[in-house]
Amino acid sequence: MSRGFGREKRLLTSRHFKAVFDSPTGKVPGKHVLLLARDNLLDHPRLGLVIGKKAVKLSVERNRLKRLIRESFRHHQESLVGWDIVVIARKGLGDLENPELRQQFEKLWRRLARSRSRPEARTESGVSDSPHA
Repeated sequence: MSRGFGREKRLLTSRHFKAVFDSPTGKVPGKHVLLLARDNLLDHPRLGLVIGKKAVKLSVERNRLKRLIRESFRHHQESLVGWDIVVIARKGLGDLENPELRQQFEKLWRRLARSRSRPEARTESGVSDSPHA
C-alpha cells in the first residue's frame, strides 16, 4: 500500500461523512478529540477531518492540526485498512504542542486498530455481538 494521501484516501463528500456519523462501528475518544470509524469494504482507509472554528479559533492552528493528523494517518494507514475515519476536534486541541499531538494520535490509531481485531476474534468463536448474525 502506498504511504501517500491521494484523493482515494480522503472522505470527500458529505454522503461519506454522513455514513460515518450515522452508524459508526468504532469510537475512540481522546483528549480534546473523538475518532469515529466505520467499515468501508475497501483495501485502504479513508480519513475525514472536522476541525471547526468553534473548537480551534485560529486558521493557522486548524491548518497545523490538519497537517499533523494527515501525516500521522499516512504513517499508520497499514493498520487502519478497511476503515472510514472521521476525526472531530474539540476545544483545546489547538493548544497541544506537535510532539504531544503526534503521541496522542499514535495511541488513538492503535486503539482503533485494536477495536477492529476484537470483534473478529469473537465472531470466529461463534459468538457475535452483531444483531444481524
